[in-house]
Amino acid sequence: MRDLYEVLGVDRQANASDLKKAYYRLAKQYHPDHNPNDKEAEDKFKEASNAYQILSDDDQRARYDRFGFDGIRGAAQNGSGFSSVEDIFSAFGDLFGDFFGGRSSGRRQPRGADLRVDLGLSFAEAVWGTTKDVKVTRDVACATCNATGARPGSKPDRCTTCQGKGQVVHAQGFFMVQTTCPACRGAGKVVKDPCEDCRGRGAVAETSTLAVTVPAGVDDGQTLRLAGKGEAVANGSPGHLYVVLHVQGDERFRRDGEDVVTELPVSFVKAALGGEVEVYTLDENCTGTATIDLKAGSQPGDVVVRRGQGIPRVGEQGRGDHHVLLRVEIPKKLTARQEELMRELATELGEGVREKRGLFGRKKS
Repeated sequence: MRDLYEVLGVDRQANASDLKKAYYRLAKQYHPDHNPNDKEAEDKFKEASNAYQILSDDDQRARYDRFGFDGIRGAAQNGSGFSSVEDIFSAFGDLFGDFFGGRSSGRRQPRGADLRVDLGLSFAEAVWGTTKDVKVTRDVACATCNATGARPGSKPDRCTTCQGKGQVVHAQGFFMVQTTCPACRGAGKVVKDPCEDCRGRGAVAETSTLAVTVPAGVDDGQTLRLAGKGEAVANGSPGHLYVVLHVQGDERFRRDGEDVVTELPVSFVKAALGGEVEVYTLDENCTGTATIDLKAGSQPGDVVVRRGQGIPRVGEQGRGDHHVLLRVEIPKKLTARQEELMRELATELGEGVREKRGLFGRKKS
């Protein structure tokens, strides 16, 4: 995949106006109405639209700038990105109205409202992925009228205000301005004999349970998009459902992008002499353990890196690394024998240490 800034032909400091101008230039060049039956132009049109969609959103742009495609790929696993030209016109209808005065092929199809739900995940679920059920109350297509809004046996009439185009043009000074038709609200049709169940809306409210597939490697705050799972609208396409992820922390692991950090307490004796220690790992749904061989003379703050044992890369092969940070612990209390051995070691090393005091605070003779 090409860098999104490269796709639009702008640098990383580009502001919102720069992005819009760059997208306008590319959209005009590769617009399907200007390049009929040109698959290459359509692909470039989609590529530019996907790039603009991400970079024009402050949150998605910030994640992309920090993590690259990994920061936004969780959404891609659940329908993010434009799969068709119509999806692009649905999302950027107002923008294309500004650019081209609407599509030459006719009115823009109305789209239902987008919805948002919040989904909580455990640390292990975020690392390894899961499928979770979410309850959503939304408008769905009315089965009685087949989403037309008209009473069964009848059908909507063409709007006489806009002649079925869904938009009207009026003069504003020296300019001709195209706006959504106020009579049909962009539908191009009006319902004179409404359906009794949906009262002409073409949709009815329904609470349903949806299964959300969460890909492995997602992070707190990322958003998944379920295309077409938002509100339904008469004579149009449904909106999208955005699932915002909230990941619980785990005291054993600290995430740093695709890497994970574990602080491992180690006795000063084992740090000095070396030996084997056990550490928690992400394996077995974050319940696994592994044995690490410490080198003699390990120091506080030393890091042992377990390559390829970190967080899975979203939508790709491979994982980050597991960094084991050594935290050498010094005992606060020693037995008499331990203190004796330590003093012998201090003498051997030529270390000056505090002398042992008697019961009443006097130095022992």
